[in-house]
Amino acid sequence: MIYLKPVLILLLILFSGFSLENKKPAYLTKWVVTKGCSLKVGGSTNINKFNCIIANYSKPDTLTFYSNNTSESLKITGSLKLDVQNFNCFNPVMTGDLRKTLKSKEFPKLTIRLLSLSRYPEFNNKLNTIKGVVTIELAGTTKRFEVDYRFVSDGIKSINLIARRQVKFSDFDIVPPRRIGGMIQTNNELDVEFNLNMKVID
Repeated sequence: MIYLKPVLILLLILFSGFSLENKKPAYLTKWVVTKGCSLKVGGSTNINKFNCIIANYSKPDTLTFYSNNTSESLKITGSLKLDVQNFNCFNPVMTGDLRKTLKSKEFPKLTIRLLSLSRYPEFNNKLNTIKGVVTIELAGTTKRFEVDYRFVSDGIKSINLIARRQVKFSDFDIVPPRRIGGMIQTNNELDVEFNLNMKVID
């Protein structure tokens, strides 16, 4: 009996720790992608600026939200897979250069995975700013980024989520394109904006 209490206490501690570690995030809700989504990329060369876009992305991708239990932040599962070949820079030569630089034949998809939000948006507030975490997979390389979202709601179940982030070609082990023997050089920095139209379905 003398040694029974310490053994029981140890078992209780181990069991409670095991339970906490295996406690899964609680399901919260689901959003589905609707029409009118886009991905914009802006950059510059030593002589001008350029903008390229994948427009009218509308595949019915679903994002599932889970509460974190230990903080206000939310876990997300879900991703967007865009065709690199759909980039349009409104200039045939530039469009071809960008697609080639991003290795569209070898890696045809640009994948954005949404991992978390700092908090759940307030639907009664028409304009919110929220922080989040995503991974971007491009040209065979995946990088993790923090992003700033601007969240606009109609107050019911329709949502517009706009995320902005500066990335670099070198983040994805890509050499910026050059033309005419290197006389025109593309700068390493890119301004990325993805615009998502979503609807709460659950």
